[in-house]
Amino acid sequence: MGTITVEEFRASPGVEDWSAGTAGASATFRTGDFATGATLFAAIAALAEAANHHPDVDIRYSKVDVRLFTHSAGGLTEKDAALAAQISQAARELHVAVDRS
Repeated sequence: MGTITVEEFRASPGVEDWSAGTAGASATFRTGDFATGATLFAAIAALAEAANHHPDVDIRYSKVDVRLFTHSAGGLTEKDAALAAQISQAARELHVAVDRS
């Protein structure tokens, strides 16, 4: 699978919540509490398994940080953009806001 540019990632539908650069794409979701973070993580895990594409996820008391990067390709790919959009949709369904700071 070939890589995509940062600009191509940013132009993908549904990735407005994400920051992208040469080190990958990332987003922070403000869950407000640990239980909501765990629920979001479970949704991310299910999406990642279905896509066979696994992000780095850091769960804290009131937030979940997610990082996407296709290691086998050495950069961002369409798989990253697709999974980012799905994760953002899952967060919206759980009423979890993205932290844009």
